[in-house]
Amino acid sequence: MKKRLIGMAMAAILAMTALTGCGTAEDTSSLDSLTFTYVTSPLNLPSIVEKEEGIFTKAFADDGIEVKYAEITSGADQTQALAAGDVQVLYAVGATSVILSAANDADIKVLNMYSRSPKAFCMYSKDESISSPADLRGKTIAGPVGTNLHELLAAYLATADMTVDDVNFVNMGIPEAKAGLEGGSVDVALLAGAAAYQTQQQGYHLITDGEGLINAIIAVAVTNKFYEAHPEIIEKLQSAQAEIADFMQNHEQEAYEMAAAELDLDVDAVKEMAQYYDFSTEITAADKEGFQRTADFMYQAGMIEKELDVNTLFY
Repeated sequence: MKKRLIGMAMAAILAMTALTGCGTAEDTSSLDSLTFTYVTSPLNLPSIVEKEEGIFTKAFADDGIEVKYAEITSGADQTQALAAGDVQVLYAVGATSVILSAANDADIKVLNMYSRSPKAFCMYSKDESISSPADLRGKTIAGPVGTNLHELLAAYLATADMTVDDVNFVNMGIPEAKAGLEGGSVDVALLAGAAAYQTQQQGYHLITDGEGLINAIIAVAVTNKFYEAHPEIIEKLQSAQAEIADFMQNHEQEAYEMAAAELDLDVDAVKEMAQYYDFSTEITAADKEGFQRTADFMYQAGMIEKELDVNTLFY
């Protein structure tokens, strides 16, 4: 029953995405502005560097295209904005959100990768006796549904032939989950990025991270309609991403300082967290396998109604 309710909720969230994509997307035959999503958490260094350096703005200036940003953190809201034509590029969208959108027949394609960071996704508790999936049975565990953290919980439980139905899983945002752990209303919090780092620094017990359990893939996505209508834009976008990667490699300390200021963290904290991230934009066989693993998990968890071949998501 729990799986069916979760599936119904996620389907309802994205039903509007598919419907919006059918009839109201903007005409892309002419383009005077280009809107990117701007998401900084958990540690989206490329987005922070890009905006600080104005790399996209410079890339499209000669074409008279104004670059705009949409600060949309919800994956469902991101894919809905893409389908509506309010955003042209999802610059950092989770694999789960892409899969949910595609499963609801929305027009969405993965252009390239943004990051992979399985070690940045963690499960923390005050109870140091929790050392195996079996120890979680009946425990109250808080985290966001339909995300890398939800997948982490399911994957960890599966190593002991358990499912999310064996625990009391409460849908809760990362800040709320952390507060619940600190206040004692939850036994385990599913945390990522700065929240996970801060919890570690506070001395909480790390049950597991995502290493070996999930791929924690974040991607860059557009609609197929946009991709086919604007090959020149896609080419410049990919060149701009290469410039961002070059800056991060050759001005590492400066990039860390930018992120620290944006996320209100110490530079040393950003530097330590960054070691958990792979920001390569290349799509690898492992990335596609990770996408398929996530799609299979979502189907088995009742988040999508039909199995999805993720090869349909890539160019």
